[in-house]
Amino acid sequence: MTTRIKIAAAEVRLGDLIYNGLGTSKHPTDTWETITQVNVVDGLILLITGRLSGPLGEFWYEPDELVAVVRHPPAEPEPVVAKAHNKRSHGH
Repeated sequence: MTTRIKIAAAEVRLGDLIYNGLGTSKHPTDTWETITQVNVVDGLILLITGRLSGPLGEFWYEPDELVAVVRHPPAEPEPVVAKAHNKRSHGH
């Protein structure tokens, strides 16, 4: 389950989703884009969305300015399954 939160722009992480306006699609979830780069330029936070091969979205914020993002919870590690030790002697 994802969580929509408001955080300071300086705390935004790669992989967070940011709202990018109304867009051209009728589906409202298409307007949330994945942040692919977080840069600091002249004391401002520059958030970039999109792939290098396509159009990029740029968002500029003050470091302490609140930004609404959608963040996926961290993946839970898979449980460790103990392996049976089936060492057989050959009786030689």
